[in-house]
Amino acid sequence: MHAATIRLWDPLIRLFHVSVAGVFVANYFFTEEGDDWHTWLGYYACAWLAVRLVWGFVGPRSARWTDFWPTRARLREHLALVFKREPHRRLGHSPIGALVMLLMMSAIATLGISGFLMQEVDALWGADWPLTLHAWAANSLATLVVIHLAAAVIESLHLRENLPLSMITGKRRAPSEHR
Repeated sequence: MHAATIRLWDPLIRLFHVSVAGVFVANYFFTEEGDDWHTWLGYYACAWLAVRLVWGFVGPRSARWTDFWPTRARLREHLALVFKREPHRRLGHSPIGALVMLLMMSAIATLGISGFLMQEVDALWGADWPLTLHAWAANSLATLVVIHLAAAVIESLHLRENLPLSMITGKRRAPSEHR
């Protein structure tokens, strides 16, 4: 018998996730810095980021900032469970997961702003700091992506639930079905 599921991640959240993930892989590993593809993919990611920011206020409950914002109290509670090796069962983002997600979004915004400054602001032509900031943000985002992927695998094993699959299908095991 299959476990009961609920719809958790709406199509916009899933499309945002796959879009920015695809842009990250393309721009970090395959496109050349400063070429047209790199630039346009960066703008595409920034457009998705703007849509996601708005969706956090008007989207369904699981997409709303208020549902998962990583407050100190939520982070303390989640960290206490992590140190006790107890599962943190919650539909949607865990507080630590939400913090990493916000840091990744900040890195994407930093990449967009620094990339724009390098490409479009003549007064900064030849200045090193936008390029340094851009490289730092890209490498920070790469580190956060690795943390995100590792945490998804570890939490999937810990909770005995395929969390990456839920982002693809939009469905998650119903709360009454959690062991």
